[in-house]
Amino acid sequence: MSTEQIQSCMEECLQAVMACNHCYQACLEEYHAGMLKASIRLSRECAEICAFAAQAMSLNSSYAKQICMICAEVCEACAQECRKHDHDPCQRCAEACYSCALACKAMAG
Repeated sequence: MSTEQIQSCMEECLQAVMACNHCYQACLEEYHAGMLKASIRLSRECAEICAFAAQAMSLNSSYAKQICMICAEVCEACAQECRKHDHDPCQRCAEACYSCALACKAMAG
């Protein structure tokens, strides 16, 4: 994996962190937040694993590929859940998570 590919994957992870955090905050502020419980939970978990994956890549961790594979799985789950909700922060989160999942799968090989 080239330095550019690793950097690109890290950037996708960080974009997903920001989108997940925005989604999390927006969902908490919705009047029907209880109905968004799965989205809230997954967006928090996803932000954490994406941040961890970016950190692992930046440290050239010997486990970066495995961490990226887990990150891709979590991103896909988060994207699928957020895709169910019509409001904009969830839709943007889903897009960022799908993109991150693709980048992490490529990184994991």
